[in-house]
Amino acid sequence: MQPSLCSRCKKNMAVIFISKVENGVTKNEGLCLKCARELHIKPVDEIMTKMGISDEDLDTLTNEMAAAIGGTEGMKEIDSIDLDDDEGGKTATFPYLNRLFGTDSPLNPLNSSYPQPQQPYENRPSKGESKEQYVRSSSSKLKFLNNYCINLTERALEGLLDNMIGREEELERVIQILNRRQKNNPCLIGEPGVGKTAIAEGLAQRIADGKVPYKLRDKEVLLLDLTALVAGTQFRGQFESRMKGLIEEIRKQGNIILVIDEVHNIVGAGDAEGSMNAANILKPALSRGEIQVIGATTFTEYRKHIEKDSALERRFQPVTVAEPSIDDSIEILKGISHYYEEYHGVAISSEMCRKAVMMSERYITDRYLPDKAIDLIDEACSDVNLKSPDIERMASIEKELQDLDKERELLLADTVNDNFARLAEIRSLCLQLTDEQMRLRAKGKPALTEENLARVIELWTKIPASSIREDEFDRLSELHKRLKKHIIGQDEAVDTVCAAIKRNRIGLAAKHKPVSFIFVGSTGVGKTELVKRLAQDLFNSPESLIRFDMSEFMEKHSVSRIIGSPPGYVGYDEAGQLTEKIRRKPYSVVLFDEIEKAHPDVMNVLLQILDDGRITDAQGRTVNFENTVIIMTTNAGSDRKDGTVGFGGTVSEQGREKSLKALKDFLRPEFINRIDEIVYFNRLNEENFHEIAKLMMGELSDAMKEKGIELVYDEALLAYLSKKSYSLTYGARNLRRLIQKEIEDAIATEIIDNYRGNVKKISLTIEDEKPKITAV
Repeated sequence: MQPSLCSRCKKNMAVIFISKVENGVTKNEGLCLKCARELHIKPVDEIMTKMGISDEDLDTLTNEMAAAIGGTEGMKEIDSIDLDDDEGGKTATFPYLNRLFGTDSPLNPLNSSYPQPQQPYENRPSKGESKEQYVRSSSSKLKFLNNYCINLTERALEGLLDNMIGREEELERVIQILNRRQKNNPCLIGEPGVGKTAIAEGLAQRIADGKVPYKLRDKEVLLLDLTALVAGTQFRGQFESRMKGLIEEIRKQGNIILVIDEVHNIVGAGDAEGSMNAANILKPALSRGEIQVIGATTFTEYRKHIEKDSALERRFQPVTVAEPSIDDSIEILKGISHYYEEYHGVAISSEMCRKAVMMSERYITDRYLPDKAIDLIDEACSDVNLKSPDIERMASIEKELQDLDKERELLLADTVNDNFARLAEIRSLCLQLTDEQMRLRAKGKPALTEENLARVIELWTKIPASSIREDEFDRLSELHKRLKKHIIGQDEAVDTVCAAIKRNRIGLAAKHKPVSFIFVGSTGVGKTELVKRLAQDLFNSPESLIRFDMSEFMEKHSVSRIIGSPPGYVGYDEAGQLTEKIRRKPYSVVLFDEIEKAHPDVMNVLLQILDDGRITDAQGRTVNFENTVIIMTTNAGSDRKDGTVGFGGTVSEQGREKSLKALKDFLRPEFINRIDEIVYFNRLNEENFHEIAKLMMGELSDAMKEKGIELVYDEALLAYLSKKSYSLTYGARNLRRLIQKEIEDAIATEIIDNYRGNVKKISLTIEDEKPKITAV
């Protein structure tokens, strides 16, 4: 009996049926609970009294019953009811309630009288036969499979699945496990994005093509939608009923392979007080081989959820899915690139597939191939699509042609008015648009370029696009010249740093090891300034410099500030200061200033970073330092110099030994041995001070130009500044203070005093051994 509307209110579902005689004619009516209560039908009154249901509860009960069958939309009012359809007259007054909640309910799959599908699928054609889509004999009898599963084999037959490239070894292992008699349930385990779900789809494609062993030839691969299975299970036992119904349908069907993506979710799915979760319901069927399941999950989730339940773990056979190699990833992209060409209307060359893999592997360190390379291609194609005027014009032409066709059909259908002029005009417009469309098609699709890939990576990693393209080598070749313009008197140190960076960038250095330096020298000689300029030049962003003052890490417990607090301690949920910043910006220059002040345990943390280029934070996440430049500065040993000019292949062996001896007072040998270069900074002479004064005054002049004021000065001023500020003790910082005190302060006073005169030019000269400022 189909659900129908109440004959009285015509709003709610009829659940009580009565027969009455009017004028000698028997008439059947269906009533909802509320109307039956208002008419005071005796059986209804008795049931409500016994169950303690008040009149106020009727609306809630009525809504819940309507929701259980999907609402009352589409229901018709009952005309005639065949009460004999209620199987022997059980609960004859409430036939639909009996079907919905009774012991013979179709919602109870354990009932022997519940009609089971005999042959819902047609036999699959053997290999070599023509492919024909499977037809279910009665979709209504496969309620659970229809509602909670997606048929991947049917999608494969319809051409809706992407081809699986490679992964032959893993797929053969899955087929071998599926061929077992018992515990024939493979579990694909691998990192996110390596292609676990693609293997399950590849199996469906193999079955659709008939390229599987005989035992799997007639199998169906269905993907379980666990979310839909759990959704709406608000009453106790509802989830268990769905699970048992699903398992029973699969068991009776006999040719179903169930794919559960994120299989760890079955542990706890549907869990509530006094109920069973999905994993416990599946265990008996899995061990007996009644159903076959292919699970997919990550290593972390497998260890966290499935390994803890040894009874569940032994029912699955793990299949490790490793990240594909660079070459395999390139072949995967070549194999699926045509899907993205067709979708975006963009041409993707084999070279762009190679570059996408290489660039994603180098610049995106927290994700896995081939997923990150596919995402890079996808978004880069989207970038080309959005910025191509030809693609936009093609879409516009197609829409205009469709509109003109509709207008022409309307005009042809109009037999009253004379529309020949407009029809001729439409014909002319269509010819023009078609001609333009042909010209655009002849030009071909816009091509994906390296610039598009670089632009997307810039959006993801904040690395400027110019640093990503291959002209990076051109920039590196001129790196030392650009740095020497700003770093005065430290040519040997700059050359040493540039040589080590080039060696690391070209790939000659040890893999995964970050380039690292210790800058040794007295204060004010340019150590920190070189770090700042290096960060600006390498990554075109001052924000790429991550600075740590090691005087803040003098206590033993300060290690937790770098990698995060361990479990059980305050701040465990907060990420480490260093690890979190590198996770967000892997291309950075990290400066540890004045390392001699740090606690030895803090230095121990840096050992692993310098050697392996990675470290695990307090939350178990591995942070990659491969693409960072690590620089440590120290003043220790600066008083032991003997006039040598540098370190790390640029100074005499005697000077190197003296500086190393000073470093060994607070650094262990294994730490020093992991440093690429120890760079010694010379003390500055008066000539260097003159050049630095010229550089600083040039920066001040540029700042004045931005305010519309010209700054003029002569060599006498530079000589005065360099001579008065020269100091072996304080270095160039003394010159910076002198310029602030005697030049910048005087300029600020002059501008403020003459603000009405709109100062356009300021001249600086030396009179009576003092700077003189003249504003014009």
